[in-house]
Amino acid sequence: MLELRPNCECCNKDLPPESTEAHICTFECTFCTNCVENIFNNQCPNCGGNFVNRPIRPVLALKDNPASTNRVLKEHGCTSNI
Repeated sequence: MLELRPNCECCNKDLPPESTEAHICTFECTFCTNCVENIFNNQCPNCGGNFVNRPIRPVLALKDNPASTNRVLKEHGCTSNI
């Protein structure tokens, strides 16, 4: 099950479970649309993979399967590690 991380790992923008601006890679690295398109050119800075829109978990499903509250932020800012 997807972790649904609460923020962009680059700019720390809030990305609640219903956000249409959340993008993930195959490892669930989570970034906002602005960072994906304008900083990373659709390539994950952590693994080199591409991004897809993160699915929105239905509100009823969040009750038993809540989104993560653990905020992840890139230690060295918004630069590629690849």
